[in-house]
Amino acid sequence: MDDRALVARQLGRAPRAFHGVAARCPFGAPAVTEEEPYDERGEPFPTTYYLTCPHLVAAVSRLEAAGGVERFGRLAASEPELRESLEDATALQRRLRAERAAGRTGADGGASLAFGIGGARRPENLKCLHAHAAFALARPGYLLGERVLSELEPLWPGRCCSLA
Repeated sequence: MDDRALVARQLGRAPRAFHGVAARCPFGAPAVTEEEPYDERGEPFPTTYYLTCPHLVAAVSRLEAAGGVERFGRLAASEPELRESLEDATALQRRLRAERAAGRTGADGGASLAFGIGGARRPENLKCLHAHAAFALARPGYLLGERVLSELEPLWPGRCCSLA
C-alpha cells in the first residue's frame, strides 16, 4: 500500500493537502505527514505537519481532554526555554509554508502563510497539541512539542496500529 493510501486509511478519508510523509512510527507506517499550504482548490491548509498515527492521535486527544492545551500554554508562557522553542518553531513554520507555497497565495491571498503551528494566529495561544506533537516528530529539537510527546504513555504501541 502506498503512503497516500495508508494515510487515507489512518484518517478514514482522503488526505486534503498531502505532500508526503515527514515522520514514521517504529514499524515504518506514516506517523506525521507534511502538508501543502493550500489544497487543490486553493483553500488554506494551515498545518504543515499533521499527526496521522491513530495511536498518537488518540493519546494526544486524551491529553487535550485533560486540560493539556491550557496547561502547555501556561508552561510556554512561564518557562523561557519553552517560550523560545515555540517562537523558533513558529518562525520555522512560517518559513516552511512560504517556501512550499512558492509564490502561490491561494483563496486567502496568502494570509495563512503567517500563521503559527496548527494555524494559530497568535502562537502564544496554543490551540492544538496534535500539531505541536507532529512538529516535534518531524523536526526533532522542538522542545515544547517534545514535552507534549513525553507525556504520552506509551509513545508507541507494542505493534503497529496502521499496518495490522
